[in-house]
Amino acid sequence: MPFSDTQPALLVLADGTSYRGWSFGASGTSIGEVVFNTGMTGYQEVLTDPSYCGQIVTFTYPELGNTGVNAEDEESDRPQVKGAIARNICQRPSNWRSSQSLPDYLKKHNIPGIYGIDTRALTRKIRIVGAMNGGISTEILDPAELLSRVQSAPNMKGLNLVPQVSTPTAYEWSEITDGHWEFRAEPGTTNGDRLTVVALDLGVKRNILRRLASYGCRVVVVPANTPPEEILKYNPDGIFLSNGPGDPAAVTEAISTTKALLESQKPIFGICLGHQILGLSLGGETFKLKFGHRGLNQPAGLQRQVEITSQNHSFALDPDSLGPEIEVTHLNLNDRTVAGLRHKTLPIFSVQYHPEASPGPHDSDYIFERFVQTMRESRAAVN
Repeated sequence: MPFSDTQPALLVLADGTSYRGWSFGASGTSIGEVVFNTGMTGYQEVLTDPSYCGQIVTFTYPELGNTGVNAEDEESDRPQVKGAIARNICQRPSNWRSSQSLPDYLKKHNIPGIYGIDTRALTRKIRIVGAMNGGISTEILDPAELLSRVQSAPNMKGLNLVPQVSTPTAYEWSEITDGHWEFRAEPGTTNGDRLTVVALDLGVKRNILRRLASYGCRVVVVPANTPPEEILKYNPDGIFLSNGPGDPAAVTEAISTTKALLESQKPIFGICLGHQILGLSLGGETFKLKFGHRGLNQPAGLQRQVEITSQNHSFALDPDSLGPEIEVTHLNLNDRTVAGLRHKTLPIFSVQYHPEASPGPHDSDYIFERFVQTMRESRAAVN
């Protein structure tokens, strides 16, 4: 039940469906694409994942905020979502790591949320009809008025949101996974023979950078608009294409940059949006999924082995558009969409999911080790 002083809130979808609930977080109006995430944990990582830029996230797990928030679990320096939708909200968290409640955290960052609605019905609607724009408001409580605002907002297809989340300047990342959370038996190699990785920041998560550093890499993060010749000036052993938001086909600058980097024949590794950008640079095409993949238990594999993966994306590569030099290495086993690829002759590969598993299972962490091994083999071949 809502507290007596809780502010009413309204959610309206682009098809006119409306839901009345209660506000948590900031007051005001926010419009974005309404999607759902099926994870039972990791709400802070979800809220701060730059891949969610431009979206309002529905959490299917029925209660949010029990463990509060803390600075260590942020995937970026602020929440990236346009809004949050929940069934129930915990106002007073209970966890030894908590430094703030979820409602206070969202209020601090001016992110609105709505709770007290039937998130099961909303999720079923998105699954049946597809993801669509919606709006949350505490100030516009007339559905018709809010619908007019929602219907005038641009659709996700065709949107390049990378400039909103990429770093403005290059920097070097050195922080590794905290020892309390490290799950590998042996630490990464950090001697003087370190490999240099240039990470093209399309909206990168901090824990992806931590995993690269944990495997002994020197990681240089550069803005998404960095020219290929500037990237190559770092003399990288490998190039990493990060996760990120929006329509990959609209990120034309990164596609052109990646095409140019392919000519260097250096190892390239892409995750999520980076996977799609790599596929597009190799001549492939992407399409928008009906409601996307967002959760911690997406099965991916091809033959005899299945990885349980963390995923967050709205678009996918069309397998029929990939040339004969490209091998599909993983499929999403729920809908058979492309979840991984590699070039048959060049040291290039990518995955659609998030192998750093933040949040999620650790099945796919070996992919970082594969990238390191690919870079070492490439360096040895040159020398």
